[in-house]
Amino acid sequence: MNNIVSLGYDGSFDGFLSCVFQVFEQKLEIHSISVENLMQASMFGVSEVVITDSEKAERVKCGLKKKISASGNRQLYWAFLSEMTGIEMNLLQYIQLAFNSNNFSSVDYGNPIVLKINQIAKQVHREKHRMEAFVRFKLTHDEIFFASIEPDFNVLPIILDHFESRYADQKWIIYDLNRNFGIFYNLQETTYINLTFDKSFSVEKSNTSIYKASEIEFQKLWKEYFASTNIKSRKNMKLHLQHVPKRYWKYLTEKSTWQN
Repeated sequence: MNNIVSLGYDGSFDGFLSCVFQVFEQKLEIHSISVENLMQASMFGVSEVVITDSEKAERVKCGLKKKISASGNRQLYWAFLSEMTGIEMNLLQYIQLAFNSNNFSSVDYGNPIVLKINQIAKQVHREKHRMEAFVRFKLTHDEIFFASIEPDFNVLPIILDHFESRYADQKWIIYDLNRNFGIFYNLQETTYINLTFDKSFSVEKSNTSIYKASEIEFQKLWKEYFASTNIKSRKNMKLHLQHVPKRYWKYLTEKSTWQN
């Protein structure tokens, strides 16, 4: 009898697909798949760390394109970006179902695992759109427009195209403070970066050592304009919160405190 195996990987999508490749290649009975630094000692068998192999990951991607529609593959990737506990095993079930079926459908919501992946992907998609709508850039002394975000899900890889097309004429950085990585556009290409921030750094505060004085003045003027055009008699907080949930207010100039 084969041992039940727990697999660890580096947290990347290619790393996860490398695990999937190994599961199929070795016909493994899997107890869990998790990011390496979150692995726990298993009482049910052996634990193994899978090294990311881009060629094996690409082979899995090619296989999935043959079995799953483009929208289904997109849902699979977005669900992976949710980083929810146990999502890797959910996705493995989804992939096994696709490969073992002659007529797999990513919209077969009568199947519990298909429905679950679809629902998780929708949550990530909503977060993607909200980040695209609520990200606000501030001009730094280096003449780079900077925005920090703290999304519930790892949406930075899927909002990249939106900002590349909308802000192609200026240098900018969008940084995910929760995951400590960002994307930097230098007018020619976008690269992933890591930065080190002072412990006092906050998305809600201005900082004259980082941002240009003209930028801070502009933020103050915008807040004054917003306050002067606000019609209190038409205020509908319930509707407002439906469109702009309170957890996103810290990104909006008109909502932030912007105090040093």
